[in-house]
Amino acid sequence: MYSMHICCVRTEQEDSRSNGGSSKRGKQKEGASGISCNMFRGSWVYDQSYPLYDSSTCPFLDPEFDCQRYGRPDKSYLKYRWKPDACELPRFNGLDLLRRWKGKKIMFVGDSISVNQWQSLVCMLHAAVPDAKTTYKKNDTLSTITFTDYGVSVIRYQSTYLVDIVEEPIGRVLRLDSIQSGAAWLGIDMLVFNTWHWWSHNGKKQPWDYVRDGDQVLKDMDRLVAFNKGLTTWAKWVDANINPAATKVFFQGISPTHYKGAEWGDKNAKNCYRQTQPVNGSTYPGGPVPAQGVVTSVLGAMSKPVYLLDITLLSQLRIDAHPSAYSGDHPGMDCSHWCLAGVPDTWNQILYAALL
Repeated sequence: MYSMHICCVRTEQEDSRSNGGSSKRGKQKEGASGISCNMFRGSWVYDQSYPLYDSSTCPFLDPEFDCQRYGRPDKSYLKYRWKPDACELPRFNGLDLLRRWKGKKIMFVGDSISVNQWQSLVCMLHAAVPDAKTTYKKNDTLSTITFTDYGVSVIRYQSTYLVDIVEEPIGRVLRLDSIQSGAAWLGIDMLVFNTWHWWSHNGKKQPWDYVRDGDQVLKDMDRLVAFNKGLTTWAKWVDANINPAATKVFFQGISPTHYKGAEWGDKNAKNCYRQTQPVNGSTYPGGPVPAQGVVTSVLGAMSKPVYLLDITLLSQLRIDAHPSAYSGDHPGMDCSHWCLAGVPDTWNQILYAALL
């Protein structure tokens, strides 16, 4: 697995200041290009120069993420910048990314959280080159936005579980050992995978009737166990099919939800509605998400390098950044997805830093 520490060059003076004069660097390690730091540990700081783009000028944004357009009254949630504890996150440079990836394909594979990150990235790129020619081809499974001046295609591939749901005589079967759609992921220069949210859905929200685990067909099973088995199938597919010299592979970590105020220390909050500020500091009272352990374990056992975008904690702290009631025609209270501009922009800043 790629190290989760991304390099940031700092002077010894800067490093000393950030540690109160001490030279102790904690989880940092020093490399040939300077001091590395953990990009995923830090806190949110107010920054008047944010957001990185204006959602009203991005032509690719789905209504459910466009919170300002659909009546969100506050704007402070747009003004927060992620500050790692031991270094600065490089400012996103969309023109640089387009030039580096000229003629290449970037694909986000996963559920609607992948759509969130995909649309964030194309909005960030569009803001950098607002006059560049683009094409947009969209359907339920595969959507492609191409910056034609640079030959860069940013693609979304819908795959809720990464593994397959197959129609069988008994009904819709979630097959934990099958990835037929993997053929569509071959020949891509950068793959960013995501899955988790739908693994916990049940009842009418569950898009399958049975789950197949090897020779067993079950009405249900422990969802964390099922997630582990499905993700292991994906990991074996990557190990068998990906050439790291030609394709960079990322796994987007577990994106948290905010439906229980007690998790962030507010027993009076039923959900994320009317939350206007991040959680202070760099710890989340509710602790880690159990699925994080599955991801770490599966990725750690792989033979091919996969970079974990470990975005859970930084996203947990952003109780203020969901669409809540301001998500277009999306029904109900949305404390799962993220407003754009917003938190997924930081995920893409870290993705950009990793590519540097």
